[in-house]
Amino acid sequence: MDRDSVEPTVTSLPGPKASEWVEYHQSTAATSTYVYEFVWDITKDAVGPFCTDPDGNVLLDFTSHVAAAPLGYNNPELRSRLDDLDLVDPMKIAGQDFYVSTGGSPETASLPGPAHLMDRLTDLTDHYGLDTVFLSNSGAEAVENAIKICYDACETPKYGITFDGAFHGRTLGALSLNRSKSVHRRKFPEVSGIHDVPYSMAGLETLRDKLDDTHGHLPADQVAFLILEPVQGEGGYHVPSEAFMREVQAICDEHDIPVIADEIQSGVGRTGELWASDHYDLEPDVITSAKALRVGATVANEALFPDTEARLSSTWGAGDILASIQGTLTLDVIQEQDLMANATEKGTRFRSDLSRLAERTPCLTDVRGLGLMTAVEFDTKDRRDEV
Repeated sequence: MDRDSVEPTVTSLPGPKASEWVEYHQSTAATSTYVYEFVWDITKDAVGPFCTDPDGNVLLDFTSHVAAAPLGYNNPELRSRLDDLDLVDPMKIAGQDFYVSTGGSPETASLPGPAHLMDRLTDLTDHYGLDTVFLSNSGAEAVENAIKICYDACETPKYGITFDGAFHGRTLGALSLNRSKSVHRRKFPEVSGIHDVPYSMAGLETLRDKLDDTHGHLPADQVAFLILEPVQGEGGYHVPSEAFMREVQAICDEHDIPVIADEIQSGVGRTGELWASDHYDLEPDVITSAKALRVGATVANEALFPDTEARLSSTWGAGDILASIQGTLTLDVIQEQDLMANATEKGTRFRSDLSRLAERTPCLTDVRGLGLMTAVEFDTKDRRDEV
């Protein structure tokens, strides 16, 4: 399959073979998160944004596996660099409990390991003053540990602040921060003291009122954190204004409230900058990353992390060697091939074309985004599903 000449070819979806796989999955799998009857056959051709299903349909994948495949399918540079992986024991390790060497010294190692990935992340967040990393398995775990270190660092932690439309994960702590889809939170117990404000200029006044010494009901010294997505993901790819982000940062600075930037979907180059926070006058105290990074990561200044042994949740599989290698090499390819500039260029062109389409298509009510985090909104849910 040639990336430059391949074209999507679809007969019917799902076809008979894909339907067999859907039925087989559903015979034993919890189906609550299966939404689309999209079946990728990993034994068939795939390259760039194109993949093949069991019936031979060639599909153009706009989802990038929910932002977890930043280089697309079978990136040749990544594949060539992974040739040495046959030297690595495929065992998944407890990367938070034991140290890992990848040969020789750290400077001469033949492969990048978990420590190399952490070193790289501190380099990439040095302009924010972040110098310490805690690796985990997923974005939700990265968020859990972000709020834990903020709670721990606060003298009397009672409150946290999130935003309307937010999505931060599905574990109970992260779930308490969500404000995008009610089905995610319904009937589940929540962390107490989480307050939400609008993700808009109007929300600034709400935020100020909540923290106001005179009539506010959130004593600032008891607010452990404010968490936000620099570009909202699950909530609808909403891009805040620079003025909004600047004021949020100013309010948090005034009240000494740590800012957690959830970069799990927006980070690692997707918006045209390595971190979406880089587009704004935002100075996060904590950054959470995952998806494109291939591992979960909580990045902050060392002073924010507890120094008590076993205070954070070491997790089986966190800092796994294979995932750490993939994450480091993915960062290599993104930076060496200047894929952030590509995201800016392609995203701008994509939104321009979509906007022209919207001008003559009444059912398209909005086009928005930053880099390749781009959304188009329809007038009704039924119309969206039909398209």
